[in-house]
Amino acid sequence: MQNIDFAQLADLSPFELKDTLIELAQAKPDRPLLDAGRGNPNFLAVNPRRAFLRLGDFSMQEAERAYAYLDAGFGGIPDTDGIVGRFDTFVQESGQQPGVQFLQKAVSYAKDRLGIEKADFLSELVNAFLGCNYPVPPRMLTHMESVVKAYLAEEMYGDMPIAHDFDVFATEGGTASMTYSFQTMFKNGLLKKGDKIALITPIFTPYLEIPGLSEFELEIVELRLDEETWQLPQSEINKLADTDIKLLCVVNPANPASVKMSDECLDALAELVNTQRQDLFIITDDVYGTFADNFVSLFAKLPYNTLCVYSFSKYFGATGWRLGSIAIQHNNVFDDAIQAMNEEQQQRLDERYKTLTENPREIRFIDRIVAESRSVALNHTAGLSLPQQVQMGLFALSCLMDTQGEYKAACKRIIRERHNTLYKNLGVALEHDANRVDYYTLLELDVLGRKLYGQAFVDWFKDANKGKDFLFRLAANTGVVLLPGKGFDVVHGSVRVSLANLTHYEYALIGRETRKMLDGYFAEFQAAQ
Repeated sequence: MQNIDFAQLADLSPFELKDTLIELAQAKPDRPLLDAGRGNPNFLAVNPRRAFLRLGDFSMQEAERAYAYLDAGFGGIPDTDGIVGRFDTFVQESGQQPGVQFLQKAVSYAKDRLGIEKADFLSELVNAFLGCNYPVPPRMLTHMESVVKAYLAEEMYGDMPIAHDFDVFATEGGTASMTYSFQTMFKNGLLKKGDKIALITPIFTPYLEIPGLSEFELEIVELRLDEETWQLPQSEINKLADTDIKLLCVVNPANPASVKMSDECLDALAELVNTQRQDLFIITDDVYGTFADNFVSLFAKLPYNTLCVYSFSKYFGATGWRLGSIAIQHNNVFDDAIQAMNEEQQQRLDERYKTLTENPREIRFIDRIVAESRSVALNHTAGLSLPQQVQMGLFALSCLMDTQGEYKAACKRIIRERHNTLYKNLGVALEHDANRVDYYTLLELDVLGRKLYGQAFVDWFKDANKGKDFLFRLAANTGVVLLPGKGFDVVHGSVRVSLANLTHYEYALIGRETRKMLDGYFAEFQAAQ
C-alpha cells in the first residue's frame, strides 16, 4: 500500500475521503471495486418512470393540437376543454404500453381519494410535463402538493391518526431542503451566530459541518445515542431543558446507525418538549423512514415544533432527479416565534419582504423559505422545475395506489437480505432489533473484534492504533470501500457499509474480505504475544 499522510485527511468529510479510498481500491485493475461507501441505491421504482414517459406522449399530442397547421415544429399550451375525452382515447389506443394503465389509475385515484377533478389533474400534469410555464404557485403545484401531502401523511404517521393540516415546498433534493431551512431561520432572526443547536449524534455529516460555517457559527450541543441500542438515554434528552438551545436536528432513522427511534424514545422527547420546551425548533430528516416498519416521525409526534425534510432519492432510486420536500404544519412554532418578535425586528423583516406583498408580516415561514431560496428578489421564479414535480407526484402516487404494499415490502426485503448476507459471511451472529432499518450498517471494530477474537485482541488493536489505517488497508488489499464512522461522529472505531448499492453476491464478498482483513490483524496480534 502506498504511503498516506493521514494528517492531511483528518478534516475531510467521509464523502470526500471516499475518492482516496476508491483510488486505492482501483490500483489493481483485475480486481472488482466493491464500493459500499455512498448510499446511492442500485434499485429503483420502474412503474412511475414508465408513466412519466407515457405522460410525455400524451402531453406532446396535446401541445401539437394548438398549431397543427404549422410545419415548423410548433406546439402550443394545451387546452383543458375536452382533455378527459382525449385522454380516454389515448388510453384506448395506447393501453398496452407500460405506464398507460398507471396514468389511468392515477387520474381515477386523484378524483376518488383526493377530490381532484380529472380535467384539472390532467391539465396540471400535461402542462407541468411540458414545462411551458413558470411554477405557479412557486412553492408547489396545487394538485402535486395534494398528492405529496397524502403520501407524506401515509408514510410519516405510522399507527397515529393522520393529519393533513400542513403545507409542502418541493425542493431540489433533501440537501436543498436543509440549506433553505438554515438560511431562512437566520434571515428571519430565529437563529443567530453563537446560538446553541442540538444534534442527535452520530448523524449525517453535513449536519455536523453546516453549523461551523462562517455564515452560521453555531455552537453544537450533542445528544449522543447509546452506541449499543442506538436510542437516546433520558439523560441526553434532558439536555434539551436548556432554553439556550434553539434548534434540535434529527435524522430518523439514524445515519449511519440505520435504526429508527423507539416508541419509548419518541414519547420521552415529546414529553420534555411539550412540558418544558414548547419554544424549541426541530428539523427532522426522515429520508430513510420509508424503509422502517411502522415508522412514526417527530413531524407526527411533535407537529407544532417540527419541520420535516423528506427526500425521494433513496426509496425510489432517484438521487439524480433531485426531489425533496419541506413540510410544516399550519400551526407551528416558527410562525409564532416570528409573530412574537419586537417591533424593531418586525420592521427589519418588513423591509426584507416588502416587495412580495403589502402585508409582509402575514407571510408564513414556509413561504419565507420559498422566497429565500431565490434571495427574495427572485421569488417570482422560485419553485422546483415542473417536470421534476410531475415525477415526484408519480412516485408518491405509485405508493398511494399500492394498497398491498408490494413495493415497500420488496425494498425492505432486498436491503435486509443483503444485511444478513454480509454478517453471515463475516461469521457474526445478529441479535434481533425491531427498530433496525438496515439501509446502512455499522461494523464496530471493537464489538466485532471482541466477538471474534476476545477482549485482549481489542485492547491490542486500540493500543497499536490499528484503526487509523484500517479503511485504507481494506481498500488497497481487497478493493472494498467503506466510510469511517468517525466522519458521522461515532465514538467507537467503526466503518459504515451501505446496503443499498451493490449486489447480494458482492455483499457476500465484502463480508469475506473484511473477515480476512480482521483475521490478518489477529495473526499480527498472536505474533506479538
